[in-house]
Amino acid sequence: MGRRPEVFVRALSMPEGQRLQKITRTAKNPVKLRRAIVVLMSAQGQPAPDIAYLLKATEDYVRDVIHAFNERGFDALDPKWRGGTPNRISEQTRDWICVIARCDPRFLGRPFSCWSLSKLRDYLIETGQVETISVETVRRILHERGVTWQASKTWKASNDPDFTTKMRRILDLYDHPPSGGRVICVDEFGPLNLQPRLGKAWKPQGRPVRLRATYRRDQGVRHMIASLDLATGKIHYRIRDRKRSGEFLAFFKSLRRRWPAQTLHLILDNFSAYKHPTVRAWCQANQIELVFLPTYSSWLNWIEAEFAALRYFALNGTDHRSHAEQDTAIGNYIRWHNQRARPKTGYATNSKIRHPDYPFKAA
Repeated sequence: MGRRPEVFVRALSMPEGQRLQKITRTAKNPVKLRRAIVVLMSAQGQPAPDIAYLLKATEDYVRDVIHAFNERGFDALDPKWRGGTPNRISEQTRDWICVIARCDPRFLGRPFSCWSLSKLRDYLIETGQVETISVETVRRILHERGVTWQASKTWKASNDPDFTTKMRRILDLYDHPPSGGRVICVDEFGPLNLQPRLGKAWKPQGRPVRLRATYRRDQGVRHMIASLDLATGKIHYRIRDRKRSGEFLAFFKSLRRRWPAQTLHLILDNFSAYKHPTVRAWCQANQIELVFLPTYSSWLNWIEAEFAALRYFALNGTDHRSHAEQDTAIGNYIRWHNQRARPKTGYATNSKIRHPDYPFKAA
């Protein structure tokens, strides 16, 4: 069998050559870029077999591109997308699949509390929703309509009868700190026990960090009492073995010494140690206002966000063997944080809690 005759692109003008070179540099469509390269190489005298070898394509593909360019010009470089095969599953059926996926399987007579893709596929076929469907098609239908696999979360609505009044008082302190006063968020972080803490880190794929498992933790726990100064964004803390009223009173006294000439507005939760008569009496005598959060509303305490960062960056992924080692890690992170701290402003500016009708579920 003889060798097939060589096929070359027709002679190109100078503007056509410049246009092809520009396409090879700027084309974002990979099909158009590939075809332009074929035409340009052919114009430079490269035979079809060599072009096919360099581009990892077939000779027939190269020849078809050259013939098409010779016949239609630059229009042959643009891909002619087709609609593809029509969907066998109607839009109404796809919507119904998403509705079923969001239902509790027990409501539909199945003895399990959540769907897997295969169980959902089997249900759709058994009930005649579709004649046949693959697990991958089910996954794509759910993904296209924004139905994703998510973990359950808990939420506790406040039952405080004075929720709105307390919340607006706290938001007003955040938005308009009193002149001559200082707004400080106080809370307890812990308990700080010694255990391997799961975390995340950049590692080679399939080779996660392994931490030991613990069954006995006999070194006790400690507690961190901390405050967030909104004027500077800095955190001040103490780590103690207990968290009784005496420990909190000592911490409040340290805050009083730090800002002796200002009225302190302390935002804190409803932990009983804060409401001890001794603590309340001393605070009242020393220009410290205790601003209590509504019940079940710890999210209103701005320091909670800083605790989340502390847990994520200082504790997760660690396995401290002593409290001294763990306390040092916490202290190092807080010092790093305070060196970069900025005043805290703009609390939840776009949140629904700013709506006049909020809360809609509070008792």
